[in-house]
Amino acid sequence: MSLTLENIDRTVRGERHIADASLSLASGSFNVLLGHTLSGKTTLMRLMAGLDSPNSGRVLLNGQVMTDVPVRKRNVSMVYQQFINYPTLSVFDNIASPLRLAKLAKPEIVRRVEETASMLRIEHLLGRYPQELSGGQQQRTAMARALVKDADLVLFDEPLVNLDYKLREELRLEMRKLFRTRNTVAVYATTEPAEALALGDTTTLLHEGRILQSGPSDAVFHRPETLEAASLFGEPPINLMEVEVRGSELLIGSTAFPLPRQLESLDDAPYRLGMRPSHLGLAPVGDDDLEFRMAVGVAEISGSETFLHVNNDVHELVLHLGGIHDFAVDSEIRVYAPCHKLFVFDADGDLMHAPSQPFSRA
Repeated sequence: MSLTLENIDRTVRGERHIADASLSLASGSFNVLLGHTLSGKTTLMRLMAGLDSPNSGRVLLNGQVMTDVPVRKRNVSMVYQQFINYPTLSVFDNIASPLRLAKLAKPEIVRRVEETASMLRIEHLLGRYPQELSGGQQQRTAMARALVKDADLVLFDEPLVNLDYKLREELRLEMRKLFRTRNTVAVYATTEPAEALALGDTTTLLHEGRILQSGPSDAVFHRPETLEAASLFGEPPINLMEVEVRGSELLIGSTAFPLPRQLESLDDAPYRLGMRPSHLGLAPVGDDDLEFRMAVGVAEISGSETFLHVNNDVHELVLHLGGIHDFAVDSEIRVYAPCHKLFVFDADGDLMHAPSQPFSRA
């Protein structure tokens, strides 16, 4: 089973929600839609499911045109961020409900429900009712109901957003395992770049109804095609600096650095330099690191990591540091940017240079 969108447009009351979206998703794949709130993720998923129809373009499932086929005639399941379970039905009956609608035989219903519940580790809860469950157990029940019918297309609209961190981590791992052996297409919407990297075979970046880039998650993260894509796929967002290449120098503000050998192919022109927060450090890692003298703004300590905000007269940067770092406000420090981890974008925002060697996602 495969899913293809061809030049999909969706306009509501004169407002364009999806603009010329084309996408191909393979059978057995787990695909992430990454974008800010109101970027078009839910709209695109509703078009995939048949809950809405595009104004133009085509939706194909396994090569068959499904653009005007209503959702009730498609083999599609959807899981939402809110727990949608029938309160008067037991967990077993909640999970079994789509199978009963399909009029499957009772032994087959029992087999599928027990198998799916076991995969999601809720087999001991089958006799309980939703009000007797924790939030995580309720979401597992909703997911089991979506999975039990063995749909061609399973859509997850930010299903873990209301769960605590530990439960989210557990369910992410389980979801990836569940779809490795299934002949279906899974699509998962999120606003969190880390979730896209943790879950996705592929990641599609959405911004204001436009697809910015789509491909293998690691490839999209390590080689964003545009400044918009680089800014979207990262938390905190990528740091940016206005720079200029002039002969053998890289001009940043009033400071001239020797042009890094990695950037020697660039023409003399203004550019924007991109540095991911986790690639900046407090000590040099190579002979050609760019060094900046900065003042500490604030250090946000989150568990075992620190988000350090620094600035000088020209720039503001954010560093993502492992461990706990406590700095006095306005204290002066030196920040180092390894040249082999720099991104360069031209005046139009197109990628001109990306790190040529693999490096950690962190």
